Amino acid sequence: MSQPPEPYDVITMGRIGVDLYPLQTGVPLTRVETFGKFLGGSPANVAVAAARLGRRTALVTRTGRDPFGDYLRLQLRRFGVDDRWVTPVDAYPTPVTFCEIFPPDHFPLYFYRRPKAPDLEIRAPELDLDAIRSARVFWMTGTGLCAEPSRASTLAALRARDRRGITVFDLDWRPMFWDAGEENPAAARSAPGTRTATEPEPCPRSAPAARYREALAHATVAVGNLDECEIATGEREPHEAARALIAAGVELAVVKQGPEGVLAVHRDGSVADVPALPVEVVNGLGAGDAFGGALCHGLLAGWDIARVMRYANAAGAIVASRLACSSAMPFPSEVEAALAAGSVVGERGRAAGSG
Repeated sequence: MSQPPEPYDVITMGRIGVDLYPLQTGVPLTRVETFGKFLGGSPANVAVAAARLGRRTALVTRTGRDPFGDYLRLQLRRFGVDDRWVTPVDAYPTPVTFCEIFPPDHFPLYFYRRPKAPDLEIRAPELDLDAIRSARVFWMTGTGLCAEPSRASTLAALRARDRRGITVFDLDWRPMFWDAGEENPAAARSAPGTRTATEPEPCPRSAPAARYREALAHATVAVGNLDECEIATGEREPHEAARALIAAGVELAVVKQGPEGVLAVHRDGSVADVPALPVEVVNGLGAGDAFGGALCHGLLAGWDIARVMRYANAAGAIVASRLACSSAMPFPSEVEAALAAGSVVGERGRAAGSG
């Protein structure tokens, strides 16, 4: 009699695409001449980050049936992420994302996900619910709730988990992905610098908030920055937001505060308020995904929350010091070295010091 397959350490679900990042910093897209091509999308990057730290990971998503989709599956395999649930969609092209890089804190994003992103075509009947149920960590995102059939599929996966193991809701607020038609379009708001002319006006925040509350009831961990916590709970003050997330159902609330560090509050009363690791920022866009992969790693290791947050902060700082996202995800030795040094030197600083 054959043995059942070993459960995955981490299964992530949701957004994937090709990141086209300028190879020059401090230059607007109108003047950029060369780009690097990278695997992108937050759940994809989190899976890569966890794999780099030695975890057995897989991704549930969809791409276009095109060369960019082939590229993404190839990259996932190269990074050690199981791509068996990364399937093609005939109707829609693989998304691409451009950014501008103005360190230390301005990185506008330009998403091309029209007429619809394939990763929003994940369908519930195609999910391997046994694998999702048995994974030690299941990671989903707010973007997965923004449209059907992805929304129903994400909720089906959460219900199948039934709060088993570690179920992480990455709040991942991207207002330009939400359809204004859900509620009064006149109330729509958008974050400046993150929407192209090809994107519709986003829906008002009350519509996503209701979807977020539904998902929070099935999650054991919530992770988000202050804007995302405000969408999910209506609270922006970090401690109030953490308490509201716990009241919504999670066991652990992780509130990311950028240069101010991270606050983690557990239902058992444990609190960790951990400062950010000093870093010379090159590109901050992948730092949150590195943080997420390291968070999964630390929780699986059974560390106390202060140690988990220090480790995740260090992983995020390392990626912020590098140009790329997926290929910049650190290995354990790099995270330990950053923690021992107490800071991270960016790629520009290393280049300046190497000659």
